[in-house]
Amino acid sequence: MNENIQIPANETPEHALLSASAAHRWLVCTPSARLEETLPEKKSDYADEGNLAHDIAELKLKKAFIEQMPLRTFNSRLKKLQKHELYQDEMLTHTDTYLDYVSGIVYSFTSPPYIAVEKKLDFSAYVPEGFGTGDCIIISGTTLYIIDFKYGKGVPVSAEDNPQMKLYALGAYEAYKILYPINTVKMVIVQPRLDVISEWEMQLVDLLAWGESIRLIAQTAYEGKGHFVSGEHCRFCRAKALCRARADFNISLEDSKGKMPPLISNAEVGDLLKRARDLVAWIKDLEEYALAECLAGNEVPGWKAVHGRANREFTDQDAAFKLLIENGIDEAVLYERKPITLTSVEKLLGKKEFQTLLGNFVVKPPGKPTLVLESDKREPIKRQSAAEDFAGAINVPEKFKNAEHPVFETLYEQKLMREAEKLPDDV
Repeated sequence: MNENIQIPANETPEHALLSASAAHRWLVCTPSARLEETLPEKKSDYADEGNLAHDIAELKLKKAFIEQMPLRTFNSRLKKLQKHELYQDEMLTHTDTYLDYVSGIVYSFTSPPYIAVEKKLDFSAYVPEGFGTGDCIIISGTTLYIIDFKYGKGVPVSAEDNPQMKLYALGAYEAYKILYPINTVKMVIVQPRLDVISEWEMQLVDLLAWGESIRLIAQTAYEGKGHFVSGEHCRFCRAKALCRARADFNISLEDSKGKMPPLISNAEVGDLLKRARDLVAWIKDLEEYALAECLAGNEVPGWKAVHGRANREFTDQDAAFKLLIENGIDEAVLYERKPITLTSVEKLLGKKEFQTLLGNFVVKPPGKPTLVLESDKREPIKRQSAAEDFAGAINVPEKFKNAEHPVFETLYEQKLMREAEKLPDDV
């Protein structure tokens, strides 16, 4: 599908049309930015929560590196942020993790580096009207650091070959190229709620070459031209529920079912799984959109909004329990006593004290095997031969070593089951 989206006239946007954060989408689906422009932006608590955490992180970094801020002033500003309805104490812990990481870089140099916090970056030399905000910029010698703080905990984000980070790096280079002899760029994404810090490095010459390579694509996106392309990048697009290209893609998957042979190959399984992932996500997006329309009083033929199943609850639990106790019910049976989770203990103590006191009591076993896309950064599970796997656990006859023998295959399968389902060792 090749569509030209009409460009609104005489409007000054608060945010860039071709934003760095959406570059992973408009670089692939070029008309999407102009299409999104015609749709209202939906607010969410997740976004507001992230903005609040960013404000706290910004305050901490400015106190540490930018402003001579008296403690009284810092506490006053922090208290104002803590009055926000979405504030949680864990924000202090997670922003400390971010501060600690930045501090580690800053104090690793023999002389003070240049530091900027919440720096406005202009990358319009490569992307029409392109601009954004870099969370933290550090320059030392010939190295430029781009550090991005992400408070979300839904999906780990990799800094490797990340277009958002590369656009920020281009903007930072344009701002400082006259002042600093930059030749290396280090990009970092800090996601403290997922315990993830992703780092990636590239040479300036490669960054500039990438910038040149996207000029035409960015211009096409700015003009609202090109082809709509469905894929994982649709996840946060405003048009994800009603996009015709996405609908056509998923409907074509359904239509292909009747053409499939009795047995499909592993290659077909891999392809269908990739496409089915988006099909499931698309159906969910359609359901959310249709429900919102019904609740707004708009008709979606064949569908209606109803109240789902609900559980009974006390109107006043304290009063109800008091009455039970007065009628002879032992108070102890009314409450469950169970230990808090490891994560809750860590939040209670703080990461450093937790590690000092309980580090020797903590182990992280392998997770249950799960299927992910090949692009996932985690190492694949490598199955060795059953004989090799049990060579140290049982006495393997020489003739069976490095052989796939049914006895060893059975033992191997039982081992995997124990790891995945924690079966008792005597099975």
